[in-house]
Amino acid sequence: MKISNVSPKHFKTKSFKDPQKAVAYVDEIYAAQKTFLQEHFDLFTQGQLEKGKRFTAYYPYIRIVTKYARRSDSRRSYGFAPKPGTYSTTLTRPDIYGKYYLEQFELIIKNHDVPLEIGVSTTPIPIHFALGEDFHLEQNLDVEQIRGVPEIFNVPDLDIMDDEIANCTHIPSPDGPLSLFTAPRTDLSLQRLKHYCGNKPKHFQNYVIFTNYQFYIDEFVELGRRQAGTSGYTDFVEPETVGRLPQMPAYHLKRDDNQGITMVNIGVGPSNAKTITDHIAVLRPHTWIMLGHCAGLRNSQKLGDYVLAHGYLRQDHILDDDLPPSIPIPALAEIQQALEQAVASVTNSEGYDVKKIMRTGTVATTDDRNWELHASVRQNLLLSQSRAIAMDMESGTIAANGFRFRVPYGTLLCVSDKPLHGQLKLPGMADKFYRQQVEQHLQVGLEAMRILREAGTERLHSRKLRSFNEVTFR
Repeated sequence: MKISNVSPKHFKTKSFKDPQKAVAYVDEIYAAQKTFLQEHFDLFTQGQLEKGKRFTAYYPYIRIVTKYARRSDSRRSYGFAPKPGTYSTTLTRPDIYGKYYLEQFELIIKNHDVPLEIGVSTTPIPIHFALGEDFHLEQNLDVEQIRGVPEIFNVPDLDIMDDEIANCTHIPSPDGPLSLFTAPRTDLSLQRLKHYCGNKPKHFQNYVIFTNYQFYIDEFVELGRRQAGTSGYTDFVEPETVGRLPQMPAYHLKRDDNQGITMVNIGVGPSNAKTITDHIAVLRPHTWIMLGHCAGLRNSQKLGDYVLAHGYLRQDHILDDDLPPSIPIPALAEIQQALEQAVASVTNSEGYDVKKIMRTGTVATTDDRNWELHASVRQNLLLSQSRAIAMDMESGTIAANGFRFRVPYGTLLCVSDKPLHGQLKLPGMADKFYRQQVEQHLQVGLEAMRILREAGTERLHSRKLRSFNEVTFR
């Protein structure tokens, strides 16, 4: 039987010099494509689709042609094409990315004074992504219907969902990329965020805190419930649970401008740290930082002291294929200064006295929770050569993925044990330590986010995160 392809109504390709009208046209195209798939999927579930037809809808796209490589403000790290040429990308979910797209479109027009070409791409929208985060084929269809889906609708294609653009291994053809993420790659992560974190991606805020202990989440929940409706915060959103928490639950202290704070309990280990940052990166947050516990490696450190990472000894291995350990992960001055100011403010310390409670240096990140059991002769050599002052299992991964995805990053840890000096993490001392220190540590993190938010995002997105042949979008 010959299969004929059916698509939504035709949309003309249009050019815009008004960025708001360009975003509105993206929204119009995407809404029509998604509605087309949803309506025909409903007919499919009811057994009312005409046989011999395949139903395909497509993502909107933006394309620009630049004649000059220029930018109006050389201090800004994004918003301009690196050299003359043609650049494009597919777009998705204007309900989430509308403000983000508007900023990128405004900067392109400001820097290059070229029209934005908006139209319908040739990249199909997978039916899974058109149905949204709340629909699951396995729960809503029978076995026979599930088998029939790929014959009638497009399904996700992993061949076009890789991270080659972010990894700087992408070969543009024929256009150069405008964005780190294509629409299908973005949609995949939006789906995964609901799965891993327990709530919809629209709730995520632009300032993200990761932690590896539930104690921090408990404190954040108590604080978030109190602050919702005050101090510019409008709501506090917790995971949507049915009997159990998701793998990496996320909590959101929201603001109308999306400049609130999201906190995620990533659990233990570099695998979780990579998984969640792979997906949150598509939301293009303004910063993410790690607040957690670590082993202090210097005898001069006390339990409860802070560690501000300015370098990472990456022994986590989880990102070695995408970002080799030989690539340095630089400290970002804007984040470092905010964290140090926050420590001084919350602890009522000034100047040189901050050094009594906080040490700045290299953090070693390992993929082995029982690293203490390694032979000391072998292990201590690298720790000594790198001048490491702390050991943990997530910070290096989160920083490296921030560098990889151009998301400003930072780390402030708290010393909870000193295994090289006879103070092991044992149940009794750990519980006492947690009760005493978690509240202050979280307050430091929240204060740092306030400082960064008030400083403005132009300074926050450092040029150190951008390559010499970078994409235009932030």
